Amino acid sequence: MNKFYWLLITLFICCSCTSTNPKEPHVKIETGLGTIEVALYAEKAPKTVAAFLANVDAGVYKNGSFYRVLKNDNVPEEYNTGVIQGGVFNSIAGRALQLKGIEHESPRQTGLTHKSGTISMARTTAGSASSEFFICIGDQKQFDSSSRGNNDGLGYAAFGLVVKGMDVVMKIQNKKSTGDRFDEDIRIDYIKRL
Repeated sequence: MNKFYWLLITLFICCSCTSTNPKEPHVKIETGLGTIEVALYAEKAPKTVAAFLANVDAGVYKNGSFYRVLKNDNVPEEYNTGVIQGGVFNSIAGRALQLKGIEHESPRQTGLTHKSGTISMARTTAGSASSEFFICIGDQKQFDSSSRGNNDGLGYAAFGLVVKGMDVVMKIQNKKSTGDRFDEDIRIDYIKRL
C-alpha cells in the first residue's frame, strides 16, 4: 500500500477520536430523548469539574433523571427561556444524600457566565452542591450572582458548556410539565467520559 493510503487511514482514525484534552474533558449525557455532549472547564472550575467527574466515574448518574424545568410560562421574564435540572435526587434521593458537598466556585472566581448551554451545579447554600445540575436555555446571567430563592450573591457554579445536543435539551424542556416539575421525569441512562 502506498504512503497516501496510510496517511488517509491515519487522518481518519485521528479525526474520529474524541479529544482527550485534560483542560477540557467531554462527557456524554445519554437520555431517553437523545444524547447531550458537554465540554467541562477543568482549568477554570477545577473543584467542580473534579467532583462532577468523580460522580460520573462512580456511576452516580446511572438511572438518574431530568425532573425540574423552568420555562417562560412559569418564570419571571428575566429568565429568558429557562433551564432543565437533573441528577439523582428525584430518582435515587438516597444516593444524592450520601455525597459530600462541593466547595463553591462562584462565577466571580471562575469568570464563567451562565450563557445558553451552560451546565451548572444546583445548590441551596454555598458548598451544598453535590450531584444535581442544570443546563441553561438562553442566557441566564442572573445565576452569576443571585436568583429567586438564593440571595447570597454568590451565584451558581458554572463548569461547562453543551457542545452537541442543544436540540435534545430543548426537546427535554418542551416535555409536559406542571409548575416547575415535569409530569414524567426524563430518564438519564448514564453520564460517561468521552
